[in-house]
Amino acid sequence: MNKSIRETTVLVTGASRGIGAAIAERFATVGMKVAIHYLEAHEAANETARRCLRHGAEVLTVTADLKSKEQIERMREKLHKHGMFPDILVNNAGISHYGMLADVTEQEWDDVMNVNLKGMFLATQAFMPHMVTQKYGRIVNVSSVWGIAGASCEVLYSTAKGGMNAFTKALAKELAPSGITVNAVAPGPVDTAMMSGFDAVEKEELAQDIPAGRFAHPEEIASLVYFLALPESGYINGQIISPNGGWLT
Repeated sequence: MNKSIRETTVLVTGASRGIGAAIAERFATVGMKVAIHYLEAHEAANETARRCLRHGAEVLTVTADLKSKEQIERMREKLHKHGMFPDILVNNAGISHYGMLADVTEQEWDDVMNVNLKGMFLATQAFMPHMVTQKYGRIVNVSSVWGIAGASCEVLYSTAKGGMNAFTKALAKELAPSGITVNAVAPGPVDTAMMSGFDAVEKEELAQDIPAGRFAHPEEIASLVYFLALPESGYINGQIISPNGGWLT
């Protein structure tokens, strides 16, 4: 790729908080153009943008319901209007679900699948043509260790993330001839709001099962995503990499 770092654009979905916010800021530290996607958390997205701006990066916040092809198209038009044509797409937006499968409603199934899988599909479909045209691109999907190992009482979430992993492997083969890599980062438990469904005792028990003895920090996940997006990482493709403190090997 002939672009400099400052000419390179990254779009991070679900970047208003947690892992997504940490990813956006990691790219901003090198002066990359950063597009911060959010759904409703306007002020949280603005706070992420402010942190990115402190690093001297060009930043734009964009909102869209990723379940809607029309809204994604409007988001793409806004990005293009501001001269942002994503060379890197980080599909981070997602929702979790905790509960027995017998209690899962059809609406809950649709919500989790639509955000985690349909949203990733629509965003990728919208932004990969630019990468194909320029014969270069990086797509990094933020999955979960549960998509590899599965988890009791998280069948719905595990299924969605397992689908993301399969999507990653297949698309990597499809886009490799165009100079585009597609990888997934599948973290173990990360110290974010997504863990709020567990009480203190449950969190402590889970941490004790992890050889590292703790949850990951969002910044640690962000560093791996950043590495996979570098030009020199071009031979890493179709991989599901799980930073999980040694919990799953």
